[in-house]
Amino acid sequence: MGKSQKKGGKRLKKKELAKMLIDLFQNNPSEVYDVKTIFRLLKLDTHPAKMLCMDVLEEMALDDYIVEKEKLKYRLNTFGQVLEGVFRRKANGKNAFIPDGGGEPILVAERNSAHAMDGDRVKATLLARRKHHVREAQVTEILKRSSKNFVGTLKVSKDYAFLLTEDRTLANDIFIPKGALKGGKSGDKAVVTITEWPDNAKNPIGKVLDILGKSGENNTEMHAILAEYGLPYSYPEEVEKAADRIDPGITPEEIARREDMRGITTFTIDPRDAKDFDDALSIRSLSDGLWEIGVHIADVSHYVQEGSIIDKEAVKRATSIYLVDRTIPMLPERLCNFICSLRPNEEKLAYSVIFKMDDQAEIKSWHLAHTVIKSDRRFTYEEVQDLLEKNQEASPEDYRMPGDHKVPPLDPNALPVENFKDELITLNRLAKKLRSKRFANGAIDFDRNEVRFEIDEKGKPLSVYFKVAKDANKLVEEFMLLANRTVAESIGKVPKNKTAKTFPYRIHDLPDPAKLMNLSEFIVKFGYKLKTSGTKAEVSRGLNKLLEEVRGKKEQNLIETVSLRAMMKARYSTHNIGHYGLAFDYYTHFTSPIRRYPDVMVHRLLTRYADGGRSANRDKYEELCEHSSEMEQLAASAERASIKYKQVEFMSDKLGEVFEGTISGVTEFGLYVEVNENKCEGMVPLRDLDDDYYEFDEKNYCLWGRKYHHRYSLGDQVKIQVARANLDKKQLDFALVKEK
Repeated sequence: MGKSQKKGGKRLKKKELAKMLIDLFQNNPSEVYDVKTIFRLLKLDTHPAKMLCMDVLEEMALDDYIVEKEKLKYRLNTFGQVLEGVFRRKANGKNAFIPDGGGEPILVAERNSAHAMDGDRVKATLLARRKHHVREAQVTEILKRSSKNFVGTLKVSKDYAFLLTEDRTLANDIFIPKGALKGGKSGDKAVVTITEWPDNAKNPIGKVLDILGKSGENNTEMHAILAEYGLPYSYPEEVEKAADRIDPGITPEEIARREDMRGITTFTIDPRDAKDFDDALSIRSLSDGLWEIGVHIADVSHYVQEGSIIDKEAVKRATSIYLVDRTIPMLPERLCNFICSLRPNEEKLAYSVIFKMDDQAEIKSWHLAHTVIKSDRRFTYEEVQDLLEKNQEASPEDYRMPGDHKVPPLDPNALPVENFKDELITLNRLAKKLRSKRFANGAIDFDRNEVRFEIDEKGKPLSVYFKVAKDANKLVEEFMLLANRTVAESIGKVPKNKTAKTFPYRIHDLPDPAKLMNLSEFIVKFGYKLKTSGTKAEVSRGLNKLLEEVRGKKEQNLIETVSLRAMMKARYSTHNIGHYGLAFDYYTHFTSPIRRYPDVMVHRLLTRYADGGRSANRDKYEELCEHSSEMEQLAASAERASIKYKQVEFMSDKLGEVFEGTISGVTEFGLYVEVNENKCEGMVPLRDLDDDYYEFDEKNYCLWGRKYHHRYSLGDQVKIQVARANLDKKQLDFALVKEK
C-alpha cells in the first residue's frame, strides 16, 4: 500500500482527503486541475484512494466549493453567490441562466425568473443546493432588456387583444391593450414588442410595432419568417435615396487610373433568375502559350464609402438573404442590380485577379488590379452546361437528372452560345485540373442537392425540383476559389519573423474528434472504415474515400448526413487557422461584395495595403467578422424556414396520400422522414409508434422496441401517409404505413 494510504497504519480517511483537496485548491485558486494531476500531487496511487478522491471531488462540486470547468477538470469556485449573465427563456418553464465567463447553464424555475425575457442581461443569486437536486438560481435584477420582438397572429375581441405566437421561448400569449393595436385585426400577422410584465400578471403586456398582413398570404408569411429571426423585410427609404444620388457614369479619368480590359472576351455565368452579377470571367491566349484568365469582381467599394449611410446599412445586414421566392438584398437595389452588377454590353468597374497559367492550370504569375471591363454575354448555368454536354466536355455524372429544366436563352438578341465554345471548353478543362489538385491536397467533396420550388405569381408552390451542381457550376466555383485563396495568401503568407497585416479570413476548423469517432464506429455496420487520427490531409483523404465509396448506394444520403454533422461551421475571423474543408492554408471571401459584407472589407483592405497603408485595427475587424458570421447563420436559418414553409404548403393538399420515404432524423420524441420524390420532411411522433415501448439510442441513430426489438434507424426506407400539415408551426406530421 502506498504511503498516501497510511496515517499511523490506518487507511486515509474521507475527512483527511477532503482537507488535502481544500488546501490544494485554496493555495492555487486560479489553477485548473484534471483528476490525474490531483492523484499525482496528492500521491494517491491505489485504486481505493483514487475512488475515494473521485467521491470527495463530486461532493465538493455539488456543494459549489469547486467548479467542473470541463469533464473531470476542476478549479476553486471563486464566484460569489451573486452572478451576472444572460437569461434564456424556455416554453416548458425550465429557464436557464448562463453566467458570464462560461460555465454550465443554471436552472431558473418560472417562479424565480422575475419575468425576465429571453436574451435579457440579468443579475442572479445562486440558491442553496438541495441534496440530490440540480443547482438553481433566482433572477434578482434585470440589467438590460433584450431587443427581441415577437411574431404571431392577433386575436382581437371587443375590449382587448392577444398575440398568439409559436415562439418556443414564450409559454404565454402576449396581452395587447386596444390602444396599442396599430390598426391590427383578428387574423393579422403582427410584430409585437413586450412593454412590461407586472409581477402578479400571467401574461406579458405588449404593443404592436408592425402589421405584416393577413395570416396565410405568401407575402405576409415570408415577412413573418424574416421578422422572427430579427431580419429586415423592407429597405430604409433614406438609404434608397442615397443610392439614387450615386452617379453611375464612368469618367475618362477613372478609366485612365485602371487597367483597361474592355477588349477581352468576358462573360458572366449565373442562375437563371439572378439580377446581381458579382463576378465575370475573361480569357485569352497569350503568345508564350499561356492563358490569361481574369476573375473580375464588382467594385462595390468604389461606390460605397466606409461610414456612409449605405455602408452602415450594409454592415447591419452583413449579407443578402435568399428566401424561396425573393432576395432581401444587402445593398439598395439600384446598386446591386444596376450600378455594380456586371451586366452585359455595359462598361463596369471591377476589382480583378488576373492569372497567367499553362495548360496544366499551373499558375505562372498573377496580379491584382482595379479594372474596367465590358461583359460580352450573360450566360445561365443551363446554357453553358448544354454546350459542354454537346461537346462531350461534361462528366458523365453531370448529365441531366429528372426534374431539371431545359431552358431557352434568356435574351433572344444575345450572341450565339457557340461563339464562345472554345473559351468555355478551355475554362472547363482548366477548372477540372484545379479541382483535381484541390482534392489531391485533401479538400472534402460534399455535393449536396438543393431543394427548389416552382411557384406561381401568388407564391403557391406548383412543383419541387433539385438544384444539382454540374460542370457549369463547378467551372465558376473553381475560379472563384482560386481568386479567394490567392488574395488571402498575398496578405497572410509572410516570412517567419514578420507579422501579417490584419485581414478577414474565412476559416474552417477540423472536425469534432468525438463526432468523427462516432461516425467511424457507426459506418462499420455498413462495412466501411474511416481513419480518425493522423495528419489533416490523411483524415480528409479518408473522408473523401468514404464519400466516394457510398456514392450511388442506398446509404449515401445517411452517411453524408452523419459526416456533415461531424463538421464544424465555417466562419469569418482575423485569426487565421486555415480552411479544413477546402484544404487551403489561407482563404477569404473576395468574390461576392454585392451580397456579402466581408468581401467589401477584403476589397478595402487589399486596396489600402496595395497603396502601402498600415495594418488596420484588428479588434474592429474581428468584431465585424463575428457580426458577419452571426448574420450569415441567421440568414441561413430564415432560408431553411422559408423552404420548410413551402414544403408544408406543397404537401397540405396531399393529406391521406402515401409516399415512399427515408428516415432522415431520429430523436427521443420521434422519427423524421424525408419523402423520396420531393425531399419534403415530416415527423412521425413517438406517441404514434404504439406497437411497443421504444427507446432512443443516440449513438446508433435509432429507436428500438423493448418487447419486439424492432429498430427504426437513420437511413431506413419506410412508407408514410401524410397525416397533418400545420403552416403556423411549419410542421408536417406523417403516420407510418405498416407493410402487410
